[in-house]
Amino acid sequence: MIRWFLRGISRPRVTTSYPRRSELPPTGFRARALLDTSIIAGPDARMAAAVCLPGALTVIEGDRLQLDGARCIGCGLCVEAYRGAGLRIDPGFELASTNRERLVVGGQDRNGDIGHPRNLPAAFRRSLHIRHVDTGSDGAVEQEIAALLNPYYDMQRLGLFFTASPRHADVLLVTGPLTRPMERPLLRAYEAMPEPRVVVAAGTDACSGSIWTAPEVLGGVDRAIPVDVYIPGDPPTPIALLHGLLLAAARVPEVAPPRIDGEVAA
Repeated sequence: MIRWFLRGISRPRVTTSYPRRSELPPTGFRARALLDTSIIAGPDARMAAAVCLPGALTVIEGDRLQLDGARCIGCGLCVEAYRGAGLRIDPGFELASTNRERLVVGGQDRNGDIGHPRNLPAAFRRSLHIRHVDTGSDGAVEQEIAALLNPYYDMQRLGLFFTASPRHADVLLVTGPLTRPMERPLLRAYEAMPEPRVVVAAGTDACSGSIWTAPEVLGGVDRAIPVDVYIPGDPPTPIALLHGLLLAAARVPEVAPPRIDGEVAA
């Protein structure tokens, strides 16, 4: 006991200072793929799209690639095999967007505007009470959410709290693809929340349905309820989750997507 006490008082503070200070990702971390839309990929485009597990990469007119960042799981297979197609990996943490179209790159101009969640009251900037609903997750995002409560991330220092009832919630945090058995429970939780309310889709599955193609999987959460903040990632890191939740509270800005050769990337 004395040894642990001495260790505690001798070490500096270990809690992250995010968002006051940025947190750097570890070497080799893979958040999502990035696409250079200025490159005409040619034959490599179809080969890159063929290895994309969740179908985030598709070939459009002129043998160009289109990348849906809300479906990308960051596996890196496309980048490792076909660098000539204008692809690379982004190691960033701040991935959340208030606009689903901004996560799609290539083809028509679908970048959308950087905005804020609907009907957001100023009071949300002080604290948020969050109700979590799992609509069919594999459990990966839940492990990252649980990490938000540990001493390093300590979400409560930012005024972020989980609540057991949607009637007391400001934010509905949804994980997993939307499945038929959970469609009605999700709607009931959403309808039980007081206005104004904000919905955050956490993880690639919740954003788009990702790799899941079973008949019982309907797709992303926005198939059933309006989504205000999308947090891609498979799973998103605790910092990515914090960024998305603070974005829902209008306490941090939405980060413009990284660029490759002057073109906007997903």
